Amino acid sequence: MSVERNNDNIMNKHLTRDALGWGILLWLIGYVLSILLFFIAPSHLIGWIIAPIGTVIATWIAFRKLRGDTFAHYALVAITWLALALIGDYLLIVKAFNPADGYYKPAVYVYYALAVAIPLIAGWRRIKRP
Repeated sequence: MSVERNNDNIMNKHLTRDALGWGILLWLIGYVLSILLFFIAPSHLIGWIIAPIGTVIATWIAFRKLRGDTFAHYALVAITWLALALIGDYLLIVKAFNPADGYYKPAVYVYYALAVAIPLIAGWRRIKRP
């Protein structure tokens, strides 16, 4: 029973780090990049500039740093990453800055889709391996 409880604690730590830790870090990277780009790029291009950078970083994290043993772990990471992105964007971009041309554009929807797809694909690949 003690070994089982220890395993559960390890898995919870992995899930917390993978979902919240990496999710918050990824969101913060995009947020900081968007603020920096605001001063040098047209606002309608900011999302398209950040998307490839964020995709590379998120893919590296998902395939190299996430440590789940089940597909459910990766699904929870995907849901958490999406929730963090939605909440962070809404509170700290939409509400805080009230962008004149709006915020929700195609690049943002691509970003949300990738926040879900990348960890799911990483989980599928990890679980699929013999």
